Amino acid sequence: MAQDETQLVRGGSFMFHPAGSLPQATPEENSEDALAIAEAARDFVNGEILPRDEEIDHLDLELTRELLAKAGDLGILGIEVPEAYGGLDLDKKTALLVLEEMAKQASFSTSYTAHTSIGTMPIVYFGNHEQKAKYLPKLASGEWCAAYALTEAGSGSDALGAKATAVLQDGHWVLNGTKAWITNAGFADVFVIFAKINGSHLSAFIVEKTDPGISTGAEEKKLGIKGSSTRTVILENCRIPEDRLLGGKGKGARIALGILTVGRFKLGASSVGAGKRVLEYTLKYAAERTQFGKPLNAFGLIQQKLANMAMRIFVGEAMGFRTIGYLDEALALTSWESETGGADKMKAIDEYAMEASMSKVWGSEALFATADDAVQVFGGAGFSAEYPPEKIYRDCRINRIFEGTNEINRLLIAQTFLKRCGGAEGLPLAAGAAAALDLPQDGLLRTVALSKARALKVIALAQAEHGPKILDNQEAAARISNLLLEIYAMEAAVVRAQKMKASDHRWAGLAMDLATVYAQEAWNRIQGEARMLAAELASDSVLDTLVADLLAMQAPAPVALSILRQSIAAALVDQGRYPISAV
Repeated sequence: MAQDETQLVRGGSFMFHPAGSLPQATPEENSEDALAIAEAARDFVNGEILPRDEEIDHLDLELTRELLAKAGDLGILGIEVPEAYGGLDLDKKTALLVLEEMAKQASFSTSYTAHTSIGTMPIVYFGNHEQKAKYLPKLASGEWCAAYALTEAGSGSDALGAKATAVLQDGHWVLNGTKAWITNAGFADVFVIFAKINGSHLSAFIVEKTDPGISTGAEEKKLGIKGSSTRTVILENCRIPEDRLLGGKGKGARIALGILTVGRFKLGASSVGAGKRVLEYTLKYAAERTQFGKPLNAFGLIQQKLANMAMRIFVGEAMGFRTIGYLDEALALTSWESETGGADKMKAIDEYAMEASMSKVWGSEALFATADDAVQVFGGAGFSAEYPPEKIYRDCRINRIFEGTNEINRLLIAQTFLKRCGGAEGLPLAAGAAAALDLPQDGLLRTVALSKARALKVIALAQAEHGPKILDNQEAAARISNLLLEIYAMEAAVVRAQKMKASDHRWAGLAMDLATVYAQEAWNRIQGEARMLAAELASDSVLDTLVADLLAMQAPAPVALSILRQSIAAALVDQGRYPISAV
């Protein structure tokens, strides 16, 4: 990828480049060091976490703390912490590989991510030197655990509408209010808590569990992730030193939104890791269970489900590494040595906020579809708590709510894209719609290009006719987001498969099959979303003309997907797992 800032891929610009022309990181290109750390994480999960699955899910918080401390000993709590403060300061791709492994036990993964991501990262990016020196070494080692307290009972999705207050008195901040649904609250030593100074300036504060006036409620009884601690945090005249203000007065919204972007990147990666485990035990059951004298995996509609599960993993990996690759390139141009290092790095992350939301939405919905397929393959056993699909079905449901609901994220995707298309410096929406018709001859890239052309035509009309007001129609905004999601995912999968083919990768044939299945089905979804968005923009003869224009665009030739899925399923059954693994 380019190393010059002027050549970095801009967030949202993928829609305006010829299909397949942008640089793209893939899982097949990881460094030996990254793979070694990922392998250590895999050994840790297989040796320490999965054997204690039942204990963890019975909310053994001492065990969770013990396991987090062991993770600290391995260095995997401090992957993204600067070396000067006890961390490894490795790239996001390495962090993504570790997250995939941790995701194989949902409750522990939740505790791990809350600690390393939203709990620790606010101090990493926004803390001053003294705050970093005091807290980061202990958080990176696992001596202390962290929690992030933004949400309140009355302001869930409207997180910035918090009512908790902070008042400066005699060199101390006095905090009052209640935070809801706080992960790790039952054992955290350090909380990043958001409150409004004098009731108006949302700000972030570092609060320790031993500070006077902080307490927690009882553990919440949850649908899933039962082994993670979730409690209310209660602030009753909680007194903390004045120097515990994080990032400055009134910087709470900046911190909250920036850290949520980081969390969204990571949730997409976690979804891929969990999907791999689900596929593995579903393959095992489908091989052992017989019906009508044949194993389940011999039936076409079961093969369809197995193939779809693998397809979602392949596409999710491609999306994750595509996004993280862009981010790593931007972060490489910043330095912790600079006085503005944290702010510079957060600005680089902000550039890809739209892609972060897409990774979160796509990954969480893909994992839920995979969990649902697993229940269906297991049949009645899948509805029983004695078999594994029941648990993942419950555990992964929260992912569509975590880090901003998928509804909120869909609105953010559309809003961010349209905002970046406006103004003199904006992305060339109308010109892009016309340029996208310069179609490549390659079959899969042609499908990507046709998809971009169709989507941009209706999105350009939405912008021209309605401007920002199109966002007031939330269903229309969601359709814009769905178009962008499908195209970003499709292009990522196609480019990854083609790179594997070009390098004569062992699994190149399987990769091409997986990318083809996704591209074919995504095309149909894109066609439907474009037509329905058109109906939100026009009516009568104008709508007829617009739909006719859309239909006049060529469609990719259909492919017999059953044959591809049979081939995919055969490879999965032969290997007994998702086989395209770099670790």
